[in-house]
Amino acid sequence: MTTDAPGRRLALGVSLAVVAGFAAALQSRVNGTLAVETGTAFGAAALSFGSGLVLLTLVLPFAPAGRAAVRQVGAGLRVGAANGGLRWWECLGGLGGAFYVMSQGLTVDSLGVAVFTIAIVAGQSVTSLLIDRIGLAPGGVRLVTLGRVLGPVLTLAAVVVVSGAGASSAALGLALFPLVAGALQSFQQALNGRVRVAVRPAVPAAGEAPGRDGGVLAATFVSFLVGTAALLVVLAVSVVVDGPPAGSLPPELLLYSGGLLGIVFIALQAAVVQHIGVLLLGLGMIAGQVVGALVLDAVSPGVAPPGLATYVGAALTLVAVAVPLLEGALRRR
Repeated sequence: MTTDAPGRRLALGVSLAVVAGFAAALQSRVNGTLAVETGTAFGAAALSFGSGLVLLTLVLPFAPAGRAAVRQVGAGLRVGAANGGLRWWECLGGLGGAFYVMSQGLTVDSLGVAVFTIAIVAGQSVTSLLIDRIGLAPGGVRLVTLGRVLGPVLTLAAVVVVSGAGASSAALGLALFPLVAGALQSFQQALNGRVRVAVRPAVPAAGEAPGRDGGVLAATFVSFLVGTAALLVVLAVSVVVDGPPAGSLPPELLLYSGGLLGIVFIALQAAVVQHIGVLLLGLGMIAGQVVGALVLDAVSPGVAPPGLATYVGAALTLVAVAVPLLEGALRRR
């Protein structure tokens, strides 16, 4: 039983990463549509992140552990890393999420979801290997092994299969945005994990269940606070330069769920990155994104049903996630 416990925790962590990926896929569709309706990718991104920040602010009064953890973040910044606190840059993970949400509205309409995903994966896969190798995530250094290299390679093969013909050469220049967004996502996952661990007590208080420390809520709140502030600045600059957006706010309430979906996948990232590392977290999220896109395409009215290539790509992605897990299990045995 004891021998299998790490494997069960690893499998649970990757499963939660897949759920986070599904939420990210749904958010991409919601925010992409919102950007088209409002006529501004910057405004849609700010609205998405800002709504998430409002929801978290409303939750905090009913979460004593979360409020205490947010106060610990402030205290940790004041005392500094030399005294066991936080470095200022460890709280900037929200910039990665902000750039990711902004890139959805800027490029998905031109690139298509498949090529957008390829660029995200290309940036995320290599960067996550580097982050795990240098130990930036709170779980410490994770060596580069054959299984951990094969995972990103198979995932890239999966999204290439799903992409089919791809986008035009003119549109591919926009791929720089999701490429950078994918790299920044890996840093966001690592930094949010560091914030969560920094405010987590080594020994739970009397009567408190292990893990109920508010660290996940604090890391998510800080991420949304930083991301919203950055997006509001970008939106203000765009209004000064280009004038007010030409679109209007749509009446469909579902299009305003991007913030809630962002809370789901950012909180799950912060919760599991310490246990599975940035690479497995990224692979699990990619699996969730691909399978989520498959499900959404299958159930959405007016969308062509998924073809054989999409099913093959989804299967390859699941195999890509399973390879590092299997290698880890074999090494433990």
